[in-house]
Amino acid sequence: MLRPVAQPFRADGGLRVLEGNLGRATIKVSAVPDERLIVEAPALVFDTQEQVQQAFERGELNRDFVAVVRFQGPRANGMPELHKLTPALSVLQNRGHRVALVTDGRMSGASGRVPAAIHVTPEAVAGGAIAKIHNGDIIRVDAVAGTLEVKVDNATLSARKPAIAKLDSSHVGLGRELFARFREAVNNADDGASIFGDVA
Repeated sequence: MLRPVAQPFRADGGLRVLEGNLGRATIKVSAVPDERLIVEAPALVFDTQEQVQQAFERGELNRDFVAVVRFQGPRANGMPELHKLTPALSVLQNRGHRVALVTDGRMSGASGRVPAAIHVTPEAVAGGAIAKIHNGDIIRVDAVAGTLEVKVDNATLSARKPAIAKLDSSHVGLGRELFARFREAVNNADDGASIFGDVA
């Protein structure tokens, strides 16, 4: 569907940049209802999208929360598509819960009506603050003010040791080892996630 420049669906194009003590991220707001542009809720931390799906199936996510899915960035595992998160988070949102997603991974526009701060940099494997979030920390995703924050004082956050990615043995022997050198050399998502240096 086409709209003239004088009557756009959204004047900002539907994309915004968020910045704060969790780093820098992108959020697609084109389908997010205005009343969902700001979500402040306790963090639930996961290392894979499968862990989120399993928690949903066990009935553990019927509440307000911000799903933090870390170790999904270009250096960690090459930024796989995280579209499997959208159905579960959408169901919870439709039940009236205030939910959002914060991840150093990507979703390629599949976030739909769920506020999703994606491509968080620095990513967890590079020591980004996303690796220091604990379950229960209050996260604020604010697409109006353009901020992404964990409500933990700077001294406490700085003193925390970052989580370490656990090796996913299910990928061993499937060729992913061949790309280890590329993952080591890739730059940040906000610099293009390229092995050829700064492409911005």
